[in-house]
Amino acid sequence: MAVLVLLVATTASASGLSDHGADLFEREKIEFSVNGFFRVRGDWLNNLDLDRGTTPSGQPLFPVPLGDPTGQSLFGSDMRLRTDLAIYAPFAAAAVKVRFDLIDNLVLGSTPVLSPGAGNAPTPAASPGQFPATLLRIKRAYGEVLTPFGYLAAGRMGNMWGLGMMSNGGDCLDCNSGDQADRVAFVTSLAGHLWAVAYDFSAVSATQARKDGQRQVILDASTDVHSFSFAFMNLKDDHTRKRRRLAGKWTVEYGLLGSYRWQDNDVPSAYLPSTQPTVLTPTSVMHRGYKAGVIDGWLRFQTANFKLEAEAAVLLADAEQASLLPGVLLRDRVQSLQVGGALETTIGAPGSVFIGGLNLGGASGDPAPGFGAYPGNATTAREGELDGPQLDIPRDTRIDNFRFHPDHRVDRILFNEIVGTVTDAWYVRPWTKTRLLEFRSYQLELAADATFSRAFYASSTPGNDAGLGMELHAALTWASKDGFDVLAEYAVLFPFAGFDNPAQNLKAMPAQLARLRLAWRF
Repeated sequence: MAVLVLLVATTASASGLSDHGADLFEREKIEFSVNGFFRVRGDWLNNLDLDRGTTPSGQPLFPVPLGDPTGQSLFGSDMRLRTDLAIYAPFAAAAVKVRFDLIDNLVLGSTPVLSPGAGNAPTPAASPGQFPATLLRIKRAYGEVLTPFGYLAAGRMGNMWGLGMMSNGGDCLDCNSGDQADRVAFVTSLAGHLWAVAYDFSAVSATQARKDGQRQVILDASTDVHSFSFAFMNLKDDHTRKRRRLAGKWTVEYGLLGSYRWQDNDVPSAYLPSTQPTVLTPTSVMHRGYKAGVIDGWLRFQTANFKLEAEAAVLLADAEQASLLPGVLLRDRVQSLQVGGALETTIGAPGSVFIGGLNLGGASGDPAPGFGAYPGNATTAREGELDGPQLDIPRDTRIDNFRFHPDHRVDRILFNEIVGTVTDAWYVRPWTKTRLLEFRSYQLELAADATFSRAFYASSTPGNDAGLGMELHAALTWASKDGFDVLAEYAVLFPFAGFDNPAQNLKAMPAQLARLRLAWRF
């Protein structure tokens, strides 16, 4: 169960409290700032179903070739053009900022027009019902101003905290989603800290068009989902960190966030899929009594040759009434206690030829079958399934598995592709990076890491064993200071007994992934 996490971004490309207000000052005329990237990438996926047969529902762990279910390889390629635009007002410390993604994660060749004698040409939008539904997505649009009392922002803005373990703005080149929030936020500085408060319009239920047909009105305010956050941070800017590091001084930064979300009533008929037009009446409103809260702490410690960054979160949630059917009430409430944490270390000074470190983390689990990363519309958890709901009312009324944000990637295959994210598991990941070549504005780097992982509950895995796997990964990056990057990477997963198929007496076999990415930054 996700709850609000606070972010106030200073540029549309920034997703951290550390950046807020830095670019706001009075200008003599209107000014514009544009930055972003264009990314093209292709994947080769080999045996991601692990050759371990199907789950009890008859599905493999990962899609297999349609024409040959015994086949091994799948291929995919996509692209994204991301642009972050900032418009600075004249004679005021104010700006409007927008993020829009064009051809966002569009699969190459997925929108062809087949005309005899004309070849293939991409259409301006995807086919009806095909993902993505449109080639243009406006992801952020908000205004900000620096007042004598602090920084004020309102609109749809990015959402990031700490390492991005729980809430992630999705700003990296390989990020696929990213969090946004419809928010009003205020940040001020006091006693050497940043203090922030924010209110989110998290969700509304039933709405109806007004007379002009252009606007809507909320039919019942008690069905709105409200979120309120408070945070404080002790931060340094990049220049201060570098100056202290070169002077041989260590730097400590930290932050604490508290967030509370609630919903009194609900109108499930307004959002549940239906084959018939839905007519909303007073009987459509039902009591929900949902409350959730999170405490998230973040720490960064840095010396001349060492950096440690950590994030830990505790989430509590309670829903008095979990039923989605008006008039059908459940006796038991649904509750949740989730805990997650991540730690990342770097040994070696920035810019060194060779650096390395150790990353580790974990996300609390739930003994119900399946990981619970993306349970979908399933209503019953079944042993041997990869995923499924983590509650079974009235026998099981708890959902205790913490889920990492999918853009906080710790590997390439097991969590990123097969499970979907880190949940009900812990991992240890040693890593290294070395600069092989540097020539004028270009440099060639080689990175390597190994990720060992285990589940907290054996009952959550398809093989009923806590052992998940060992994944080895290497990446070669050709980077230009002028903004052009090439990345070639390879990963192999050696699955453990947690992915075996005892029912069919099949052992999970290794899986492989290779990726090539071209990126232009501007």
